[in-house]
Amino acid sequence: MIKLKTITVDKLLFKKRLSMIEQFTIKDILFKWVGGPTEGLDDFLPLEYTESVFAKMEAKQVTTFLINGDEHFRYATITEDNQIVIGVLDSNKELTHRIISLDEVLVEKHL
Repeated sequence: MIKLKTITVDKLLFKKRLSMIEQFTIKDILFKWVGGPTEGLDDFLPLEYTESVFAKMEAKQVTTFLINGDEHFRYATITEDNQIVIGVLDSNKELTHRIISLDEVLVEKHL
């Protein structure tokens, strides 16, 4: 099981806009992180780019993607320090932010 570092949102500075390259990078990292599903990320975890409050690749409303059993994936984004961060709703419906490390993407390749 992957252990993601949990951080408080006040410690993060999110980008206001993501370039197309950054959007594709997020999708590529998520694809590798979930183990490269054969159906492709767009079918497995459809994402849409939004800029409300900050720029992010957000899960579409109909998507239910669970992390660590009981956390619902909501979005992925990049900070001003170029960290990949995911937002998840925990079992109490509270939004938590987690940093995805490159080690988790390259070594674990699964949830």
